[in-house]
Amino acid sequence: MVSIIGASTTKFGELWGTSPRQLAREAVEGALADAGIDQKKVDALFVANMLAGPLAGQQHLGPFFAEELGLHVPAFTIEGACASGGLAVHAAVNAITSGQYEIMVVLGVEKMTDHKPEDVATALMGAGSDEERLSGATFPGLYALLARSHMEKFGTTQEELASIAVKNHFHASLNTNAQFHNTLTVEDVMKSSKVADPITLLECSPISDGAAAVVLTKSRKGVRIVASEVATDTLGLAQRKSLTQLLATQEAASHAYKKAGVGPNDIDVAEVHDCFTIAEILAMEDLGFYKKGKAARAIARGETSLPDSGNPRDSRNRRLVVNPSGGLKGCGHPVAATGIKQMVELVHQLRGTAGKRQVAGARVGLAQNVGGSGATAVVHILKKNYDLRFTN
Repeated sequence: MVSIIGASTTKFGELWGTSPRQLAREAVEGALADAGIDQKKVDALFVANMLAGPLAGQQHLGPFFAEELGLHVPAFTIEGACASGGLAVHAAVNAITSGQYEIMVVLGVEKMTDHKPEDVATALMGAGSDEERLSGATFPGLYALLARSHMEKFGTTQEELASIAVKNHFHASLNTNAQFHNTLTVEDVMKSSKVADPITLLECSPISDGAAAVVLTKSRKGVRIVASEVATDTLGLAQRKSLTQLLATQEAASHAYKKAGVGPNDIDVAEVHDCFTIAEILAMEDLGFYKKGKAARAIARGETSLPDSGNPRDSRNRRLVVNPSGGLKGCGHPVAATGIKQMVELVHQLRGTAGKRQVAGARVGLAQNVGGSGATAVVHILKKNYDLRFTN
C-alpha cells in the first residue's frame, strides 16, 4: 500500500522574481517538513516537467534538481505533456510497490512566464500531432472543436461553459496559493474576447509558474493511493471516432474504479483537468459522474460547487465537489506541476485541513490529469486514513 505522507505546493502565478530552483526547493522542503522526515531518508527523486527543454534549453532535470536539493539519490525526469505530474506519481507508485525504492519525492515544476507567449504556445503544441502543428492549430483551437461538437450534439450552451469558470474562480478565491482570487460572473466570462470560437479568454487556463511535491512510501500512514491508472489515445483529434468523449479518461477511470473497489458515486471530492471549460464537462461525463450530455447543466446548477459559490445548489445536488483548489482555470496551470498539485489538494481535503474550501466529510478523492487533447489520461483514487489524526 502506497501512501502520501507529505505534500506541498508553492503559490501558482506570474512569479517573475522566483527561479525554478527556488520553486523546487520550496515545494520539496515543504513536502519533507509535512512528512516529518529528513531528506537523507529519501531514496529517489522523480521530476515532472514538460517545457524546460524547449523553453530554457535544460532537459537533464533529474540531476539538475537533485543537486539543487542536496539529494544524492537516483533522479529521473518524467514527461507526458500536461499529464507529466500524474505520470510521475504513477511511476513512483509502481517503483515503491515493486520494492525498488522505499521513500520517494515526486516534484512537478514549470516556469512559463519568463518566455514570450508565442514561444510557450509553440512549445505546448509539442503535445499535438504533426498534422495539427502543420495546420497551425493551437490547444485553444483543438478544445474549441471539442466544445463545438458537444454543443451541437447535446445542446450545451455558452452560459453553461462559462459557469465552469465562475465556479472554479470562486473556489480559487478561497485558496491562498491560487493564481487568481477574483470572482467572475457568467456575463464576465461570455463578454471576454474570443480566443477560438466558442472558447473565450476567461474559459482558458492561464500561463503559470509553480511547483508541487509529494513524499510517497509504502505505509498505512498518510493518505492512501488505492488506484493509479494510465491510458492513452491518438495524439490527434482527426483519428478519433468521437469528439464528445476522451476515451483515455474513460479507460483509466474504469480500471481505477475496479482496482479501488469504488464507483463514481463513492467519490466525495475530485480534481479534474479543466485546461478549458469544455474539458471539465468532458471529464465529469467520462469519469462517470454524469451521463453524456448531462454534466454542463448540472454544473451550472451548482451541483459540484462549494457552498456560497453564487450558483444556487439544486435540490438534486450531489455530495461531490469538483476542483475545490480552483482547478487549472482558477488556481493556475504550470503544466507539469498540475497533476501533483491535484494530489496535494486531495491530501488536504482527506486530512480535513483544506480550510475555507474544505469539502465536509471527504473520505474518497479522485484526480484526473490529461496530456494534450486527451492522448494521455492519468486517474488516481485516494482514500482517507482513519487510523491517524492529522494536524495542519
